Amino acid sequence: MASTQDALYRRIDLDLSWSERDLPERVRTKHVHRLHPYLGKFIPQLVEALLARHVPRGRVLDPFAGSGTTLVQALESGLDAAGSDVAPFNCLLMRVKTREYNPFVLESELRDALARLEAFEGARPEGPATSFVRDWYAPKAAAELLFFRGLVDEYEHADVLRVVLARAARSARRTTHFDLDFPRTPQRSPYWCHKHRRECRPVGEARRFLRRYALDTLARVREFARVRARGREAVVLHGDARELEFGGAYDGVVTSPPYPGLIDYHEQHRYAYELLALDDRRELELGAAERGVSARAIGEYVDGIAGVFANARESLRRGARVVIVINDRRELYPEILDRAGLSIETRYRRHVNRRTGRRAGEFFEDVIVAG
Repeated sequence: MASTQDALYRRIDLDLSWSERDLPERVRTKHVHRLHPYLGKFIPQLVEALLARHVPRGRVLDPFAGSGTTLVQALESGLDAAGSDVAPFNCLLMRVKTREYNPFVLESELRDALARLEAFEGARPEGPATSFVRDWYAPKAAAELLFFRGLVDEYEHADVLRVVLARAARSARRTTHFDLDFPRTPQRSPYWCHKHRRECRPVGEARRFLRRYALDTLARVREFARVRARGREAVVLHGDARELEFGGAYDGVVTSPPYPGLIDYHEQHRYAYELLALDDRRELELGAAERGVSARAIGEYVDGIAGVFANARESLRRGARVVIVINDRRELYPEILDRAGLSIETRYRRHVNRRTGRRAGEFFEDVIVAG
């Protein structure tokens, strides 16, 4: 006979288990949640439901903030928020998503940059290009990306243009259409495309992506401005969450930590680090795929995650809940939370048809509530 604890672990929360028909990709990636692709993020509808259940008011913290889903959804739900991440590109993305803008100034700057790009006639990069740019971009695409990069610092909303540049750089790489997430080698010749079921050619320019994503960014920022709560703010902290001073007193945590041995978050956005000259701090990633899942790697993961939660606990109000979304198939989190000075109060499961993006991938994940 199964124990009560086992039964609790297996309980599926149907209110948090949506089908593809219930939540199609365009809904899962509403407004600024889709400013830039990001593997492994949880969906905003899940965050919205968890905030309503466990942090209905006040200020929420996400120490593994990633692309900022918790921060954005907190602002929409009427809460203040703070989030941290060790990856500079993630912090850039969060700042752009959560900032309040003068829409007229933002549109004026984006359209001015696009007009200057339209007048650009260079077919090859001016000046030296890095080996990454030479390898992964056709000469015309490289020239257009580097030209646009040269404009960025002239504008008040430079960070918005940087995100547009990164998104365009992702799409303009010499890679197959069906392998945009982690391409291994540059694709320089025509190929049979599994996505389009025909022969395709590698991308030769970046201009059309820069134009498309600049206008899409403007539309998404405007859409978010209509639904975000007034008077609420989000703070983005860049650094190692084991050591950061989170400041203030938080009414709860809602987070989805990295999975051990699954994704290298810096490598995921290598093009952005190369083009934007961001500081690569991958040695501080917890659970990076490069480290694998050996006993030593799992031990380091447990140490690191426990250190983050122990640090975050110091900034929580009395009675605050820590809500963690994770597929804990190795049963690591009872030990992690115990070492962080937290106790599991409840634990339920949700069926995941997909996270974000179009790739299928059914599985179950745990929602752990601790205090």
